[in-house]
Amino acid sequence: MTKELPLPIQAYVSAMNQHDIDAMLRPFSKEATVLDEGQTYHGHVDIRGWMEETTRKYRVTGEVSGVTGTDVDPRVSILISGNFPGSPIKLAYSFALEGDLISRLEITL
Repeated sequence: MTKELPLPIQAYVSAMNQHDIDAMLRPFSKEATVLDEGQTYHGHVDIRGWMEETTRKYRVTGEVSGVTGTDVDPRVSILISGNFPGSPIKLAYSFALEGDLISRLEITL
C-alpha cells in the first residue's frame, strides 16, 4: 500500500469481510451518501438497506490492494470476491471523510 488505511475505512472493510451490517454502518455519518451500481443511497436507513441487500445477494469479501488520494478523500483499491459473475474483481472505493466518519463512498470499476 502507498498509504495507511484510515481507521473508519479499516472498520468498514473488516466488518464487510465478517458480513456484520451493524459494524459496517457504524463508521458512516448519519447523513452519508453511497453511490454503487448507478444508485445513490442517502442516510443510515438507505445505506443499511443497500448493505443488507448486497451482503445477502453477493456475500462479498474484500482485500485492500492500495490506498491513494488525500487523508480526507482516500481512494482504496479492493479486490472483491463473492457470489457474482467475474468474481474476483478489483473495484475503486472513493471515500470522503469528515473527522472519524465516512461521509461519502463511491464504488466504481
